[in-house]
Amino acid sequence: MDRRHFLTAAMIFVRSLSRPAAEAAPQLTIWWEKNYLTIRGDFPGSEVSIHYLEAYCRPGSADREWGQTVINHTTQLVRKSEDGRVIRLHDELADGVVVDHTITAGVDDIDFQLVARNSTARASEAHWAQPCLRVDRFTGMPTTDARALQPQYIKQCFLFIDGQLTRLPTKPWADKARYTPGQVYVPKHVDRNDVNPRPLSALVPSSGLCGCVSANEKSILAVAWEPYQEIFQGVITCLHNDFRIGGLAPGEVKRIRGKLYILPNDIPMLLERFERDFLSKSRTSAATGRTASGKNAEWRLVLTCSNERCGRVS
Repeated sequence: MDRRHFLTAAMIFVRSLSRPAAEAAPQLTIWWEKNYLTIRGDFPGSEVSIHYLEAYCRPGSADREWGQTVINHTTQLVRKSEDGRVIRLHDELADGVVVDHTITAGVDDIDFQLVARNSTARASEAHWAQPCLRVDRFTGMPTTDARALQPQYIKQCFLFIDGQLTRLPTKPWADKARYTPGQVYVPKHVDRNDVNPRPLSALVPSSGLCGCVSANEKSILAVAWEPYQEIFQGVITCLHNDFRIGGLAPGEVKRIRGKLYILPNDIPMLLERFERDFLSKSRTSAATGRTASGKNAEWRLVLTCSNERCGRVS
């Protein structure tokens, strides 16, 4: 190599070492204020808002006035890191239960770690809670028809039915309940009397993994909780994966975890991440509810249709 080529190569190498951190994968940041968690980053819409938390709820809610279901709570901001990566919240419910939240932003996901404690001498009826994920900016859909029977934004939303990715609106579409519109999908492990008082779908989700696709169809916003109570298409351009508490006996402590993903529209990638984060010790697929063996066998069970069709949400 002559001296000129050597110097050129050296300069390229030095530039690569001095490349600013901003050129690396962008970091998501989080902000919480007045019961809203805001996620910001380099993704469609630039930010996502979650009503965190909208409500803690009692069982027996499917056909009851909403005000009788909600357990009042207050939230205190305990800590927020200067770099926008970590937030800690402390909830106090009217019945004495406390829930501590640690929320951590990653490169392409948000991690939720919750600890619910009942230090009282009475059993708590706190069965589930509602993080209300607003998807209008991400999907690029209008909010003006949010209370229509089938608003435009739901065509960007998906969940898993019988192990297959299924895009809304699902068929059949329920339209009768104490409150309408909306659509509630109830897993097998939850009593159908203990969910949102909106129209109950006859379809049973395979898992709590659900989400939506961006307006340009290139990105996915997805969410999952373990355990979860329901998937709910709401009436303010929102999508819920509501986490389950299941009540708390006196002195009982329960741990709940959640993930929000912002990824390329690559379903195998999403499912692999989901299985890595939520795979149970029993080797039962969290996405499909089926038992499998072998490396990565769980998420492959979801891809029951052709790769061309299931490689992306379409």
